[in-house]
Parts: sequence; structure tokens; C-alpha cells
Amino acid sequence: MGAAYFERLGPTRFRATEHTSGAWQVSEQHIAPALGLLAHCIERDRDARRPDGLIVGRLSYDILGTVPVGEVEVATRVLRPGRTIDLVEATMTYADRAIVRARAWLMATADTMSIAGGALPAVPGPQECEPWAMRDVWPGGFIGGVEVRRQVLGPGRSVAWVRTPVPLLADESVSTHARWAGLLDITNGVAVRADPRDVLFPNVDLTAHFVRSPVGEWAGFDVTVIFGGDGLGVTHTILHDAAGPLGTQSQLLTVRPRHQ
Repeated sequence: MGAAYFERLGPTRFRATEHTSGAWQVSEQHIAPALGLLAHCIERDRDARRPDGLIVGRLSYDILGTVPVGEVEVATRVLRPGRTIDLVEATMTYADRAIVRARAWLMATADTMSIAGGALPAVPGPQECEPWAMRDVWPGGFIGGVEVRRQVLGPGRSVAWVRTPVPLLADESVSTHARWAGLLDITNGVAVRADPRDVLFPNVDLTAHFVRSPVGEWAGFDVTVIFGGDGLGVTHTILHDAAGPLGTQSQLLTVRPRHQ
């Protein structure tokens, strides 16, 4: 196995390592590291174009298909340049087939500490949650390489804290925000409402909104999973770090009983 989730092969080409494998099929990439790589490419494009340090306000991903553990390419383009706000898109392809498309709103900072606040509730910290062997439920190199602490609150309801010792990209500096983006997709598997041996419930998208940039190595998730009666579901998450709540996230699920 490589030392990171991805190895750079060129300006836009990357090789996924076995650390990315799982969780629905171990021959395919768990999409979480790919989301982090796209965020990293968007930030590198930003830094090459402008020096003013716009921060990520929203990350929105459409997951267009599955991808083997292999070589991928990332193309980045600015959809809406602006003086204080940019909209940037990055698309990952495998064998010329689009796999994931990301769009990020990059926004100028301002001093709003005097009016900062909100009603998002606090959650137990990582030291207050029990270690959870997530690999007992989900296979693959990605799940096998993360540390998870969890407190189960009920069916489809959990608080989980996640961190990983595996770098997103070998031999390359990556921001905390991009590293965090590489963990976001794990939320659909930490508050399991149905046994994945009986029910498939992959997500087709992921959208995260941030009120500030994350800090620290632990990513905190207050997760609620809802299944509807028509084959649709939603995983809704309040995002936390060591400093408290920092945003929200939602994933649309396609729910498919295996034995119908």
C-alpha cells in the first residue's frame, strides 16, 4: 500500500492507492478521499490565481459513478470569477469518464467576531465517545485506515469523531480544509439505520456549508439518517471541530433492499 490516499503522477493526474478502497466494493474507491483531492485541486487553483486567500464557504459534489482504485485525472475551471467571491468547479475523470464533479464557493473573509453566534448544539467530544471498530461493519482500505470514536443516540442517530494518519496526497502539503473534505463522506456510514448486508444506501451527492474553516485533526459529525418510503433517503450532519460547530452537510441516498 502507498503512504497516502493518492500519489501525484503529473499536473492533473493522480494514482489512487489501496488506502482508498471500499466500502460498498473493495475493488472500487471509497469516494471520501476523492472529495478531499478535488478540494485540494480547487485550493491550488485559487492560490495560483490570486493571493488574497478566499476561504471555502461551500463544497458541493455530484457523484456520477463508481471508480476503480487506479489512475484518475482532475480538471479545474473558474465558473464565476469575482473580486470577493469565486465559483470554481473541479471534475475527476477515470478513463475519460466523469466520476465526481465538485463546485466550491470561495469567499473573502471579514471580521464578524462581534456578531458571531448561532444555535447549533454542542456534542460530546472525542474523549467522551467510545472507540468504534468501523471495519467490523464496512470493508476496505479507507475504513480500515481511520480512527473513529462514536456515541450512538438511536437508530440512524450518532455522534462520531474521525481522524486519519494517512495523508491525502503523498509528498505534498494539504490544507486542513482539504484534509477534512476527504473525511466528509464517511458520515453516511457512522449512523447506520440498516445493515448494509441487507440494504444498499449509497449517496449520490454531498453538500457541505461552512461558517468558518475547520481546525485540528478530529472531524466531528452529529449525524441523522432518514429513509423515506419511496427508495430515497437523506443523511444530515452538523459538522464540528475542537472549537465547536462549524457548518452543516447533507447527502441524498438511493435506498435499495438487496433481497426484494
